[in-house]
Amino acid sequence: MVVGMTMETFLQQLINGLSLGSLYALIAIGYTMVYGILRLINFAHGDIFMMAAYFTYFGIAVFFLPWYVTFIITVGLTMLLGVTIERVAYRPLREAPKTSLLISAIGVSFLLENVATYLFSGKPQAFPEFPLLTTPFFIGGLSIQPVSIVIPIVAFVLMTALLFIINKTKVGMAMRAVAVDYDTAKLMGIKINGVISSTFAIGSALAAVGAILWCMKYPSVLPLMGVVPGLKCFIAAVIGGIGNVKGAVLGGLILGFSEVLMVAFFPALTGYRDAIAFVILIVILLFLPNGLLGKKQVEKV
Repeated sequence: MVVGMTMETFLQQLINGLSLGSLYALIAIGYTMVYGILRLINFAHGDIFMMAAYFTYFGIAVFFLPWYVTFIITVGLTMLLGVTIERVAYRPLREAPKTSLLISAIGVSFLLENVATYLFSGKPQAFPEFPLLTTPFFIGGLSIQPVSIVIPIVAFVLMTALLFIINKTKVGMAMRAVAVDYDTAKLMGIKINGVISSTFAIGSALAAVGAILWCMKYPSVLPLMGVVPGLKCFIAAVIGGIGNVKGAVLGGLILGFSEVLMVAFFPALTGYRDAIAFVILIVILLFLPNGLLGKKQVEKV
C-alpha cells in the first residue's frame, strides 16, 4: 500500500538513494572493467570488497593505526589481493575455455569467504565509529548523515579520475585496445599482463574505497558481507551494459534509487528489498539484452 509522503521525506529518501547508488557504482566498476578486458565475470569481487572491510577494521580497531594510515594500507593491500588473485587463479587459465575461468572465479570467492570465516569467525564485528561523519545534522525537517553526502562526492571524484585514466593515459589506451580486440592488441606489442594487472588493481582499489564508505554507513563487518552487495553490483553492471564504465555507474544509481524509493513508497515490500534488483534486471534485459549503454558483442569461439 502506498503511503503519503511529504516533500521532506521524499528528499530524505533521494539522498539515501544517491548514497546507496554511489556505493553500488563504485563496486560495479570492478566487475565491468574486468569483463570488458577478459570477458570474465569476477565473482570474487564481492569478497575482495569484504576483505577490504576487514583490513580497515583490523587497522583501526586492533592495531590502532590512524584512520588515514589505515585507509591507505587498506587500498594498497586490496590492490595487492586483486592482482594476486588474477596472477594465481586467472592468468594460468587465460587460454582455457571461459567456463574454466568462471569456475575458478567462483572457487576464489568461496575460498575467501571460508578463509575469512576461519580466521575472523562468523561473528559480526562492529566497525569503528566516525562521529564526524555519522552524527546527523538537520536542514529543516531533513536529518542527514555527513557520510551520505561524502559518499557521492568521493564516488564522483574517483569516477572522474578513472575516466581520465581510461581516455587520456597510455595505460587507459592500452586497456581500451585490449577490450576491443585482445589478440590484435597482443600482436601490436601491448603488454597484456601489465594491462590486466592494472585493471584488477584499479577495480580492487575502487572496491576498497567502497568497502570503507559502506562500513561507515552500515557499521558491521562479517565474512559473508560481500555476497549480496556483490550480486547487486554485478546486476548494476549488467543493467548499465557490462563492459561500459558509465553504464556501471548508471546501473548502480538506478538500483540505489529503486531500492530506497520502493521501500519508502511500499513499506509492505521491505522484506523483498533484495529481490527488487533481480526484477529490474529481468525487465531491462527483456527489452535491452545488452543493457542500457551496452553494445552488441559477438563472442569468439
